Amino acid sequence: MEVPQSSTPPSIPSSQHVSSSDCADILGQGSSSSISSYNGLMSDANSDLHPKICITTSTSAGLEQILPWIFYHKVIGVTTFFLFVEGKAAKPNITAVLESIPGVKVIYRTKELEEKQAKSRIWNETWLANFFYKPCNYELFVKQSLNMEMAIIMARDAGAEWIIHLDTDELMYPAGAREYSLRQLLKEVPRNVDMVIFPNYESSIERDDIKDPFSEVSMFKRNYDHLPKETYFGMYKEATRGNPNYFLTYGNGKSAARIVDHLRPNGAHRWHNYMRTPNEIKLEEAAVLHFTYSKFSDLTSRRDRCGCKPTKEDVKRCFMLDFDRSAFIIASTATEEEMLHWFRERVVWTDKTLKLKLLRKGILTRIYAPMGIGVFTSVIAAARNHSAARGATGAALDSGGAAVLKSGAAVARESQAAARRVLEALPATFPAAVPPLPPPSFADIHAVAS
Repeated sequence: MEVPQSSTPPSIPSSQHVSSSDCADILGQGSSSSISSYNGLMSDANSDLHPKICITTSTSAGLEQILPWIFYHKVIGVTTFFLFVEGKAAKPNITAVLESIPGVKVIYRTKELEEKQAKSRIWNETWLANFFYKPCNYELFVKQSLNMEMAIIMARDAGAEWIIHLDTDELMYPAGAREYSLRQLLKEVPRNVDMVIFPNYESSIERDDIKDPFSEVSMFKRNYDHLPKETYFGMYKEATRGNPNYFLTYGNGKSAARIVDHLRPNGAHRWHNYMRTPNEIKLEEAAVLHFTYSKFSDLTSRRDRCGCKPTKEDVKRCFMLDFDRSAFIIASTATEEEMLHWFRERVVWTDKTLKLKLLRKGILTRIYAPMGIGVFTSVIAAARNHSAARGATGAALDSGGAAVLKSGAAVARESQAAARRVLEALPATFPAAVPPLPPPSFADIHAVAS
């Protein structure tokens, strides 16, 4: 598949300027003490380190979610980001900021892109055929796969060695590495391994008024793959709390693929190869932290992205997972008071006794690493006072003030090294396309036992 020569839509002139006050309006509050962290975001200090890691995503989120997500992954060693944007994420004042960040390439969902993707070989193959021409989550799944196919080509051209598909509500958690570094983790993977699977942990919120999940959520439910099966099935009912599955959404993790010839996506969660079956390993400590339904507003925002009827039959056409179906029906038919009651009952963990029990059993765990970086929202909002983002010409760092006397690269190295020290000091915590799949249920007990 050919890659568009230009990622800038006709409606956005390349000379567009976004002022520091614009950044403030987008991000909200600022903090001048956070300038070194912001400079770390704007620097390309890791570009000469190996292995080079690329993350690709398809997003409609705003800067308040995307910028912390980028910064966090830069700190742990990701060098290149391919952002396929639409909706809010494609607005000029958002993309101008994103395009100013070194290592970030923004790809717009233009007519040109859709025409190129319509010619993809994927449409003539069977591995994704079950997802074609269906609404909502199925449509998104196909779109993600087509974007991943294009990202492979761009990642190879950029010199990347590993590629990961991740949503902007997910953070890589490189536990098990000698330092808190995704680069270090992948550097130690044997050369004969083509794909590394990261089981996902799911956010378990303790309040119904979360605004910034990355900085406010510290409790997660551990994946089946990281638990003794006796513990998992023994605590299944208490951990599920009446929901359809152990996790609210998917339970089959995400993966990183080594960029080699004939690599292709295998749905949003896996990669494959046209010429051979990839040699894969599943990590025993590292994970993907999935911040799903962590805000009450997630109920309505998901509803507003889908035009299906709120009936049990119709939602099956639109959503792959049971909890998503239930959440869509509630958000479409209930009053706000009823939605909040449902949200508290199904999503929020308020029972302290149950929480303590599941924490002691290892079902739940505390992970403070994302919070420890100290950048989410307020840190990056330092752009208001200390930088001006420019559309197609890259970042122009403000040289005024004693806080930025050091060179951008030096500040970035210091910032990222400091962030890693914080993370390492935190407490340790114990060939069809692969769709988002729920974790094992009671129906699987006998199969597991046998």
